[in-house]
Amino acid sequence: MNDRLSLDFFLADVLEVAPSLIGKLLVRRFEEDRVERYRITETEAYRGMEDLACHASKGRTPRTDVMFHQGGRVYVYLIYGMYWMLNLVAGHEGVPHAVLIRGIEGFSGPGLVGRALHLDKSFYGENLATSSRIWVEDAEPVAEIKTSKRIGIKYAGEEWENKPWRFYVDSIRHKYHKTVD
Repeated sequence: MNDRLSLDFFLADVLEVAPSLIGKLLVRRFEEDRVERYRITETEAYRGMEDLACHASKGRTPRTDVMFHQGGRVYVYLIYGMYWMLNLVAGHEGVPHAVLIRGIEGFSGPGLVGRALHLDKSFYGENLATSSRIWVEDAEPVAEIKTSKRIGIKYAGEEWENKPWRFYVDSIRHKYHKTVD
């Protein structure tokens, strides 16, 4: 299959995009021209200015600016001074939605995802449709996607913490992580 997703895929509401990313292939070309593909196993949806767990709830800032762009861009930010968190912007321009990639095959937890992919600030704003470093490809759909409340957002309050906007699969039967030279 291995077709790069077009920007149209990302122009939907984040509550459609986040579960639709489960099972897709996150592709990363590293500096030595090594290409690796990882199945996406866990995502979380962050839905604009009304979502108190979303960075955009505080408005448009230099940090959140890319979230206000058309879907299909990369939003990365640093936490604890050491982990780059990978988010994919969803929706239409002016509507700040993003999907946090919480897990890829072989790496569970958004900090580990960022480390495995060797992310840094230079990925901020990267266009997933044209990037030569990072993109998402279509793949066979997964059988069952589960939902739960989001993780690590107590600051947003119980209402927002308990939204079932975390999407995941327990396991993926086939090993899709592969290196292509």
